[in-house]
Amino acid sequence: MSTGPKGQKRPADVIGNAVRVMRIARGEESDDAPDGKSAAAKEVGSKGGKARARNVTARERKEIAKKAAAIRWGKGQAAPGREERV
Repeated sequence: MSTGPKGQKRPADVIGNAVRVMRIARGEESDDAPDGKSAAAKEVGSKGGKARARNVTARERKEIAKKAAAIRWGKGQAAPGREERV
């Protein structure tokens, strides 16, 4: 068996992988893939997100959202799959 990017064991061929997925779906085999984070890291991360949510004002959230949208869609460009209106 080859290993995935996070070290999980998985079959190298397509049919072997399909059989493994079927066994997991039926409950015959468990899918024990590690998520790559320790329990302590998960706890600290969730605390940080909640603290930031309490401290950010509505105006700051709006600015953050505008900046993210501009970066995601590009300034002056149409959204993917749509043509720019003139």
